[in-house]
Amino acid sequence: MRAVFFDMDGTLIDSEPLWWQAAEAVAASLAYTLTEADVADVVGRSVADTAGHLHAAGGATRTVVEIEEDLLAGFHERVARGPRLMPGAVELLDALAAAGVPIGLVSASPRPIVDLVLERLGAHRFAVTVAEGETPRTKPHPDPYLAAAKALGVDARSCVAVEDSPTGTASAQAAGCAVLVVPSTVPVEPAAGRLVLERLTEADPELLRSLVVRVSPGRPRSPGWLPPSR
Repeated sequence: MRAVFFDMDGTLIDSEPLWWQAAEAVAASLAYTLTEADVADVVGRSVADTAGHLHAAGGATRTVVEIEEDLLAGFHERVARGPRLMPGAVELLDALAAAGVPIGLVSASPRPIVDLVLERLGAHRFAVTVAEGETPRTKPHPDPYLAAAKALGVDARSCVAVEDSPTGTASAQAAGCAVLVVPSTVPVEPAAGRLVLERLTEADPELLRSLVVRVSPGRPRSPGWLPPSR
C-alpha cells in the first residue's frame, strides 16, 4: 500500500447533513423543495453539479453561477461553526502516520471549504490535498484520485481510497484504487473492488493494506472479496 486517500465530507467530517441543509435553503429560495428523489444529485456531488441540478429543477430565476455562490456561502457558514469529526477519523489518520503511510485528501468540495476543514483536522496530516476545480473533472470521474496519486509519484492501483458515497466510490474505483466504503447518507453495496464497513472505527492500517494485497496479481484473495474488474 503506497498511500491512503481520504474523501472529506461524510468520511472525515460529518458535513453531508450541512451540505443538504445548504442545498435545501437554496432550493427553497427557488420555490423548489428537495426530496429523496434529489439525493443522487446532491449528496456527494460538487457545488457545480448541485447548482446545475437546482437550476434545472427550480427554474431559471437565477443563473447557475449565482446558485453556486449561494450554495458555497451557505455551506461555508455551516462548516465554519465546526462540524463533528467522524468517529475513528483522527485515530485512523494517526495510525497511518505512525505506520509511515502517506495520506492524501481528495474532496469534491472547493478549496475554501477544504482549507477551512484542514484548519481543524490539521493540514500537516496530508501529503497532498485535491479540491473541486483543481482537476479537469471532479467525482465521479477518476481525475481527482489520479491527480493525488501523480502528486505523490505512486500508482493509484497500489493505493486505498476511503469513501462514503456512491459518487466518490465510483471516482476512486475508476482511478484503480481499492476502496474502503463507510456509507454516510446514501447506502453503498459491497461490490467488486470495494469493502463496505459500518464504521470507520472498524478500520486500521492492516485492514487497509490487506485490500491492496487482495487485488494484487498472483496473491490469494480472501473469501467474499470481489476483485476489481479489469
